[in-house]
Amino acid sequence: MESRPLRYFVAVAEELNFARAAERLGISPPPLSRAIRRLETELGVTLFERTTHSVALTPAGAVLLTEARIALDALQAAGRRAQRAATTEPKLVLAVKADGDAGLLEPILARFASEPEAVPVTIRLCGWHEQPRLLRLGEADAALVHEPFDRTGLDTETLVTEPRVAALSATHPLAARDHLVLADLGLRPGDLHQYLHELRNEGRDLAQLLALAGLGKVVPLLPASVAARYPRPGVVYRPVRDAPLAVLAIAWPQQSRSTATASLVRTAASVADAVRDGQGDLAAR
Repeated sequence: MESRPLRYFVAVAEELNFARAAERLGISPPPLSRAIRRLETELGVTLFERTTHSVALTPAGAVLLTEARIALDALQAAGRRAQRAATTEPKLVLAVKADGDAGLLEPILARFASEPEAVPVTIRLCGWHEQPRLLRLGEADAALVHEPFDRTGLDTETLVTEPRVAALSATHPLAARDHLVLADLGLRPGDLHQYLHELRNEGRDLAQLLALAGLGKVVPLLPASVAARYPRPGVVYRPVRDAPLAVLAIAWPQQSRSTATASLVRTAASVADAVRDGQGDLAAR
């Protein structure tokens, strides 16, 4: 199967409209429609249910959409990795959300620099949960990322598991309490990920969230390490006892054969183990 029919199929599957998909691809609708028909013939399945007014994926089409995205990402990643491998100075790219490293980034880099397999590390700062996509596209070699995230094509290792705290305005009625539960915030345990997803989708960074918390506009739930690392006038942090734990992992592509990446992963795990064993409170630094 060639990549072009897959690209055509993904465009139609995402747009669910042949005219819009054709415009996106820079071709006219008739050859696009013929290409999809040939793909269906080649596979022996119907990918789209078509009427005069709508286009919908069939169950077979839904499966192919997932697999096609993975395949096309892998092709792009292979090209990028080949280009990077041809450079005269090898390096690793580590994707990290700003303020999302639980205080581990600096000690990881410092310890990794002394490893025999060490190479220079470039930090790729990114938004919430951009890291898995960067790994699959070959734009990063490893990433520090909070769960949950799409693990497709990735290997992972948990580094830090910590409680969550609510960031409240010092004048908020709940600020007088020693601890909270999710019900105090109008949430149930099953609501948390959607709540966090909505906050993240608004594009705010940690500084903006804390500023809004201080004004009483939002009550973000954050990893406990944030409270020690980012004290802020007018903001208090209160533990939320029944909130699901915040889990930070290191992730890397399953197909990676880089000894430097493997060394970085081992180093990250070693640093995290030292924190758990009480050999250093990195989150408070």
